[in-house]
Amino acid sequence: MIQTTDIPVVPMPEIPESGSSAFKAFEGLSFDEAITKLANGLVSFGFKLLLAIFVFYVGKFIIRKIYKLIYSVMVNRKVDPSLTTFVLSLVKMVLYFILIVTVIGILGLETSSFLALFASAGVAIGMALSGTLQNFAGGVLILLLKPYKVGDYIEAQGYTGTVKAIQIFHTVINTVDNKAIIIPNGGLSTGSINNYSLEQYRRVDWTIGLSYGCDFEAAKAKILSMLDADTRVVKKYVEDDIVLRAEAGHSDNGPDCEENPDDPDCLEQHPEKLGWWQRFRMRRKKHQEVIQEKLREKVNMNAGIPIKADRSPFVGLNELADSSINIVVRAWTHASNFWPLYFEMNERFYKELPEAGFDFPFPQLDVHCIPSDK
Repeated sequence: MIQTTDIPVVPMPEIPESGSSAFKAFEGLSFDEAITKLANGLVSFGFKLLLAIFVFYVGKFIIRKIYKLIYSVMVNRKVDPSLTTFVLSLVKMVLYFILIVTVIGILGLETSSFLALFASAGVAIGMALSGTLQNFAGGVLILLLKPYKVGDYIEAQGYTGTVKAIQIFHTVINTVDNKAIIIPNGGLSTGSINNYSLEQYRRVDWTIGLSYGCDFEAAKAKILSMLDADTRVVKKYVEDDIVLRAEAGHSDNGPDCEENPDDPDCLEQHPEKLGWWQRFRMRRKKHQEVIQEKLREKVNMNAGIPIKADRSPFVGLNELADSSINIVVRAWTHASNFWPLYFEMNERFYKELPEAGFDFPFPQLDVHCIPSDK
């Protein structure tokens, strides 16, 4: 025979109606039982409240420690002050939001509706401020990746000028006629940027038109002698010119340590003033620089690229134009000397080439009149 057992039916708890659940919890209880249940509830809530207060203050302590840690890391890494302030504010706000949600959960309150409310509000705000958020994200990328910095001369979005300020939502540049141009960071982070200040050395180009019949070789020798006499022109290798500039007192690699002895870059020259962690980081940085330089030289050698590129002045016959022979002149110089060298050599070409017997032609047009027979 097959024995069967009755499965006990577990009664479903009744769901109290909203607005009367607190009263129905005490329905059918005597006064003593109601007082006992109320006391147990107050004791339980008291323990939860004490635990929530303890978690809140412990969380505040942890948040302060995390805040100080992030602050010290970003200061030691020399992160832009604007980005440092923003990141610290964002981290503090997010951590406090998590702490508050945790405390509410400990108290026994429902957090799902609370989180859903904030999520929906965040989506609505994000859709309303989509353009602003794009500029914000672009500002963060610019401050992190640093395609340019304050003081650089750049060309972007149809404007050319010196970067005056990099802010979270926009960048301010000053044009050469001292107009302040405010450009949103969204377009700058996704568009093309011509940073004239990124490289230490640049090539200067001139085009000189001489009359037909001039001795090109003599003109070439004269122009090369003029360039060779100027100390701002790189004679052959940029690396050699860097050494010459350092010996002449032109420093391009760091602050003036006599005026700012406490600058982090200057402290590297005095290891005795550094802590063990800073000395360790300095040795690690130098070791990585040596490895990168060796790898760069190896890649260049395998590719057949000379380690030192020849940057000697160049003069060549560029074009046989209608009224002149156009000579192209190219020379390399430090970026700080680009415009002074360009304009001063223009003046010298205009003055010294005619003195050496070379003429600048005027546009000419020969008109031949053929008499008509009547």
